[in-house]
Amino acid sequence: MKRPAGFERPGGHDGGQTGGRPAAGSRTPSGGAGGRLTGARPGAGRPTPPDAHTPRAREASPRSDVASARETARIAASAERSARRDLRRARRLRKRGEKAEVRRFTTRQRRARITLLVSVAVIGSLAGVVALGAFSPLFALREITVEGASRIPPADIVAALDDQMGTPLPLVDFSEVETELKGFPLIQSYVTESRPPGTLLVRIVERTPVGVVQTASGFDLVDSAGVTVESAAERIPGYPLIDLPSGDFSSVPFTAAASVLVALPAELLAQVDSISAKTVDDVTLGLTTGQKVVWGDAADSARKAQHLTRLLAQHPTDVTEYDVSSPGVGIIR
Repeated sequence: MKRPAGFERPGGHDGGQTGGRPAAGSRTPSGGAGGRLTGARPGAGRPTPPDAHTPRAREASPRSDVASARETARIAASAERSARRDLRRARRLRKRGEKAEVRRFTTRQRRARITLLVSVAVIGSLAGVVALGAFSPLFALREITVEGASRIPPADIVAALDDQMGTPLPLVDFSEVETELKGFPLIQSYVTESRPPGTLLVRIVERTPVGVVQTASGFDLVDSAGVTVESAAERIPGYPLIDLPSGDFSSVPFTAAASVLVALPAELLAQVDSISAKTVDDVTLGLTTGQKVVWGDAADSARKAQHLTRLLAQHPTDVTEYDVSSPGVGIIR
């Protein structure tokens, strides 16, 4: 078959050449109108790397930008969700704190309210008890008991307080009780005690007489304060006669003599018949046996009484005068 003019077999020329290279000494046309190269190009048959300016590379660049934008949007959405979660958590914590504070405040108010109600209830109960005791006949005075009376008949004290009988114990008029008890000169002091439901206890302390003082009308039994315990036309036995011509119970002779008589023990006081004092340092006792005792002042009267008791035991009758004015030193005459 006849080839068209100018057609050549790939890789060879006419004249029987069959290789891929041109025969030695042959020349390949290089230009000219309608001429082209017929030899193989360098690197023919190898894959060509895609160029950045190829259509495929230009198509890959927009896809990468879209993926990056999507990733950015995903991260932003995740951050927004996390922020919203944190905000919700913060709101829950704030509400929880507010509720706890309201609960604490409410508990404090509730406790204060309970305390107030309990206090009001207690005060109301006490007021009710007081009102019941003040006006109820269950606590009316029905009995008066007297303790400590020996020289005063207890019945006399009960009779003096008879006006208070039937009065509720909280309403007993103790000023009236004091007025009535002042009418008993033998009472030195007293204490009252209410014993529900209807008993009034009166504890009294009687005055202790120390001597007899002669007066124009007879003899008065007096205590150390000069209060008259008893009066009689005759001398009252069992008590020394206090020499007090002035009759002034606030004078030095009486106060000095009374101070000595109070310090004497009962067994020695029973042996004293009279006592006199011109000054504070000049107290003299007269015994029932007719003997005389120089006492001196009222200081150290307890020691002087002990010393005199020993002297009386050692020299009971052959002495006319004992001098114990110096404590610890006894002189007999």
